[in-house]
Amino acid sequence: MSRPYFVFAVLFRVYCLIHSDFEVTNHMARKGEGGPKRDGNVRTGTYAKLFHPEQLISGKEDAANNYARGHYTIGKELIDVVMDRVRRLTERCQSLQGFLIFHSFGGGTGSGFTSLVMERLSIDYGKKAKLEFSIYPAPQISTSMVEPYNSLLTTHTTLEHSDCSFIMDNEAIYEITKVNLGVRSPTYTHLNRLLAQVVSSITASLRFDGALNVDLTEFQTNLVPYPRIHFPLVTYAPIISAEKAYHEQLSVSEITNSCFEPGSQMVKCDPRNGKYMACCLLYRGDVVPKDINSAISTIKTKRAIQFVDWCPTGFKVGINYQPPTVVPGGDLAKLQRAVCMLSNTTAIQEAWARLDHKFDLMYAKRAFVHWYVGEGMEEGEFSEAREDMAALEKDYEEVGVDSFDPNDDEY
Repeated sequence: MSRPYFVFAVLFRVYCLIHSDFEVTNHMARKGEGGPKRDGNVRTGTYAKLFHPEQLISGKEDAANNYARGHYTIGKELIDVVMDRVRRLTERCQSLQGFLIFHSFGGGTGSGFTSLVMERLSIDYGKKAKLEFSIYPAPQISTSMVEPYNSLLTTHTTLEHSDCSFIMDNEAIYEITKVNLGVRSPTYTHLNRLLAQVVSSITASLRFDGALNVDLTEFQTNLVPYPRIHFPLVTYAPIISAEKAYHEQLSVSEITNSCFEPGSQMVKCDPRNGKYMACCLLYRGDVVPKDINSAISTIKTKRAIQFVDWCPTGFKVGINYQPPTVVPGGDLAKLQRAVCMLSNTTAIQEAWARLDHKFDLMYAKRAFVHWYVGEGMEEGEFSEAREDMAALEKDYEEVGVDSFDPNDDEY
């Protein structure tokens, strides 16, 4: 996805619809994808009054889909300005929990500049949580020839700075919009409105009261068993079109089961090929603990859903009574209840394997490498990043291995 500014605009519109006492004097800090042409819609469009002009930062040039340009060339020109604006906003916070970072893997700014910002956040704000919402390259759809380079490089450089990264790909979201909502030709508006529901669900417990609220640090505590294994799979249910709203209000059990269906996932991978390490179910709306416990008990009896043997408990539950809010006139139905599942599963390594394969095909011929070297990057960084990704794949393989094998001669 190439317009993170618009993701913020749609998300913030959902936010404003939920909070009826919203005033234009409330502002949210955010980081965008690229130069002036990217944020014109936010500065002058429908959502212009939602954002303070001082918090919209853009350069004179874009990063031209080049990680090195976003990280080294243009990044160095803008980083001090960005961090100064962040500092001003954090100084107004009474109890800063952390940062939510929205970016794409494939673009030059989304990959290169984001990694630079996260490095600086780690230096300036130490242990404050940093949660990413990342648009991951789709298996079949590509917006740039060098997406694999940018994606692999930013994953490598942000690995030690990110506490938890929720990755989503355009192709998965596109199919969900097409199949579940019946939109023949989905646009970025359709995709972003769906993403906004996901982000709204994840952050609902920070903004509203509930029986079991979850704060930023709890995501990391409950979903990340090891520092590098911090890429939960995002699933959202139910995704129903407005046309079906009146006769498809699903039960807690039904929406919970839907979360384990591939058709509700925000990334193309098959959890049946892996094992779950942790699972966080964030319910909102008309739900009660009794129904949730019953639904989870049913899920646990299904053999198709496997957990690693060293984490038998498996489920963390959050309950928030604020029902989902949708943008008026949109395709999403107004619902009584919904659930967003964040699951750390070894199946996500399928996404890394696809990315690594595409990277290898290009890098074997050193295709396009000169554009990166020309922006101040050393060629050795490619090899270093690839080795780190190979290690990440290996990490996922190892955590999925049972800690006790009855057939092992040592036991």
